[in-house]
Amino acid sequence: MNEHLDVLLAVGLPTLAALGTAVTLLVRRRGGAPTLPPEARPPADGAPPTVVPAPSGDLLTEAPELTVPDAARPEAPALEVPEPVGGRLTRLRGRLARSGSPLGVRLLAVLSRDHLSEDDWDELEETLLLADVGAGPTTELIEALRTRVRVEGVKEPAAVRALLRERLIALVDPSLDRSLATSPVLGDDGAPRPAVVLVVGVNGTGKTTTVGKLARVLVAEGRTVVLGAADTFRAAAADQLATWGARVGVPTVRSDREGADPAAVAFDAVRSGRDTGADVVLVDTAGRLQNKAGLMDELGKITRVITKEAPLSEVLLVLDATTGQNGLNQARVFAEVAGVTGIVLTKLDGTAKGGIVVAVQRELGVPVKLIGLGEGPDDLAPFDPADFVDGLLGD
Repeated sequence: MNEHLDVLLAVGLPTLAALGTAVTLLVRRRGGAPTLPPEARPPADGAPPTVVPAPSGDLLTEAPELTVPDAARPEAPALEVPEPVGGRLTRLRGRLARSGSPLGVRLLAVLSRDHLSEDDWDELEETLLLADVGAGPTTELIEALRTRVRVEGVKEPAAVRALLRERLIALVDPSLDRSLATSPVLGDDGAPRPAVVLVVGVNGTGKTTTVGKLARVLVAEGRTVVLGAADTFRAAAADQLATWGARVGVPTVRSDREGADPAAVAFDAVRSGRDTGADVVLVDTAGRLQNKAGLMDELGKITRVITKEAPLSEVLLVLDATTGQNGLNQARVFAEVAGVTGIVLTKLDGTAKGGIVVAVQRELGVPVKLIGLGEGPDDLAPFDPADFVDGLLGD
C-alpha cells in the first residue's frame, strides 16, 4: 500500500504541476490577467480605482493598444476649389471661338465679297433673323453696315471684321450694368443682411445646375454662401442642389418632405444666412409654368416672405439659348411676375442662336449677366460683350 502511494506521488505531482503551468501560460496568451494586487482593487466605498501601470517583463503579456490604421479611417471628402473667374472668361471665350459659330462665320463670309448686291444684303438679314437677333436689331445692324460700306468703301477683310465687330458690340450694348448685387446690405436696424438672389426659370433650362455653378463663382470670389432649395415640387432638385453645395463646402437649407411650402423654405434659408453672417443666399425656385396667375401667386409669396428677413438683391432668369423665340416667350412671363433684374443664358456654345443675347435684352430691358458654355462645374462666367463678340468672330 505504501509502495503504491509512493508511485502515485512520484508520478502525479509533477504531472499536476506541469498541467498548472500550461494552464497559466494559456491564460496569459489569451489575454487573461493575474489577480489584481490589493492596491489596484476598487475601494469598498465605491471611489474610482487607482490606476496601476501593468508590470513589465514576461510575467504578463501587455494588451496591445487598439488603433485604427489611417487608411481605414473614414475621411470627409476634400472640398473642391472652384476655378478663378478670370480664367473662366479666357477659357470660355476660346471655346466659343473654337466652336466656329455659324453666326460670325456667315456674316464675315458675306461681307468679305467684292461687291455686295441686294441679294447679299438679304442673305445677311436672313442670317441675323435665323440667329434670333430679332427684327428690330437686325434692321439697325443692316442699315449701319450699309452706310459704312457705302461711305467708307470697306473691302479689306481686316477692315470688314473690325467694322462688324464694332457694330455687333454696339448691338449687344456694353453700357448695361452687368454686375451682380452680391454684397451684404444693412437692414433698417443697422444690422448686416445677406444679399438674396432669387433664381427663376422653367424646368429643363438648367436652373438648379446654374444655382450650383453660381455658388462656385461666388466661392471663387471669396464669398460665403447659403443655398435654399425652394423647388419643393421636383423630388431630385433638393438633392441635386445639396450635392453642388457640398462639393465646395456650402450649406443647403431644404425641407424634409416633398411638396413643402416653397416660401417657408426660402424664408428659412434667408434666416440661416442672416444668423450665420453669410454674404449671399441663393434661392432656387420651382420651374413650373402652368399659368401666369399661379406663377405670380407663388413667386409673389416667396418674395414677400423673403423680404421680411432681408431685401431681395437680384432676380435672375435662367434661359436655354437654344430655345430661341420660345425662350423669349418664357422670359416675358417671368419678367411680368418676378421683376427680373438679369438673365443667365445656358448652352450658348456652338449654337447659331447667339443673337438671343440681343433679343432678350431688347425684349426685357435687362442685361445678360452670366453665360454658360458647357457642362463642366466651372463653365459659368460673367457675360462680357466684347469677349462674346470676339468669340462669335473666332478671334
